[in-house]
Order: sequence, then C-alpha cells, then structure tokens
Amino acid sequence: MSARDIFHESVKQALIKDQWQVTDDPLELEWEEVKVKIDLGAERLITAERGNERIAVEIKSFISPSAISDFHTALGQFLNYKIMLDVNEPERELYLAIPIEAYENFFQSRLAQAAVNQNQVKLLVYDPIAEEVVRWIN
Repeated sequence: MSARDIFHESVKQALIKDQWQVTDDPLELEWEEVKVKIDLGAERLITAERGNERIAVEIKSFISPSAISDFHTALGQFLNYKIMLDVNEPERELYLAIPIEAYENFFQSRLAQAAVNQNQVKLLVYDPIAEEVVRWIN
C-alpha cells in the first residue's frame, strides 16, 4: 500500500464538513496492466434532477524544501490520473488538493498558473489545521 499524504485525514474531514460522502479511500483504478490509487473518491447529491456529483481527489502537502519538485510530482500524477479516470469513470471530476499556504505562495507564480490553466487542473484548496475546504477552483 502506498504511503498516505501527511494531510490525508485533514482533507477527508474537510470534504465531510463540505457535505461530501467519501466513497473510496483510496479510489483504485486499473487500465490493462497499470493500477493507480487516487487518494479519495467522493460524491454528494446536488438535486433530485441532476443526480450525484462525483469527484476524485489527489492530496498533496507541499512540505518539502522544493515547491517546484513537489509541483512536478503533483502535476505528473494529476495528468496520469486524469487519463485513468477518463477511461474508467469519465463522469468523475479530478481535483488536486493543495494546502492554503502552497496556494497563496507557489501557486500564485506565473509558472504554476500557466501550468494549471494549460493542463486544466482543478484545485481544492484546504486548510490542514481547521480541516476545511477554503476554495474550489475549476
């Protein structure tokens, strides 16, 4: 089993507070010989007419000395997981969960903003101490 991110439980609790039901911990996907585990799968009822909204969340802490190295890893995983979701569960939206500090600092750089926009990375900004979702960025 792969190691969980240090803020895994904080993000899980933040989603629960935000009215999400965690359905998979982790969300396991397979395509031919490749198997991946996205940190969390969740859903919530929108309205009776629209049905369920389903998401997958890859959690990152951005606590290493190199934010750019953390970003490279996170972006690579996000892109690979997006492909896997498109094949296995195309109705599920993928989000990259990042702590508020990383969002306010590194993710305001031009490089990070360009990469997020170009690769259509959806962000879930969380507060690891308060265990709350701060912002959803589509």
